[in-house]
Amino acid sequence: MDRRTYLRSVAGATGVAASAATAGCLGALGSSGAEGTVLGPPEQDLSEASHPSYGDEMPNFTVPDPIAGEDVTVADYEGERAVLWTSFYTNCPDGVCPALILRLRRAQAAAAEGGYGDELGLLALTFDPERDTADVLREYAGQQGVDLDAGNWHFLRPESYEAGQTLLDEKFGLVIEKTDSPYENLEYQFPH
Repeated sequence: MDRRTYLRSVAGATGVAASAATAGCLGALGSSGAEGTVLGPPEQDLSEASHPSYGDEMPNFTVPDPIAGEDVTVADYEGERAVLWTSFYTNCPDGVCPALILRLRRAQAAAAEGGYGDELGLLALTFDPERDTADVLREYAGQQGVDLDAGNWHFLRPESYEAGQTLLDEKFGLVIEKTDSPYENLEYQFPH
């Protein structure tokens, strides 16, 4: 399995977890097939899951990139680029979101160093669009060291919280909900 097929299959697997895990494996991928990868197939059979899992196609969706001023459609990457995506929000109180963005940023840097940066699409979808405006996302990109000029990174911002909630549920099987938080910032939970 080549790098592009592997990244596409795993990036679509479970969203947040797959993106973070996959991004950390870029350096281990070779052209020798599955044995050259760090991650193997899941131990649990997910073939009947209602959400994308290992080996499934990346679900298609279109979401605005407010920084670039354009809509990004995953299907536009089909056959041209591997896609890594994650969900995050800039006010994440526990450091998980910056860690996910860091892994995508490292994937971006590794792809640039390896000469295949134009074969990679990095999509970071906020689920707090009310606060994560274009200006906030641009500032966050700078804080996180994201190279927006590389042309392979898109911060995606649904039109509303409800639109993002529906997209994550219907396309990825991720259910999110706003909760009261002891933090000044909004907190999200992933109900089981």
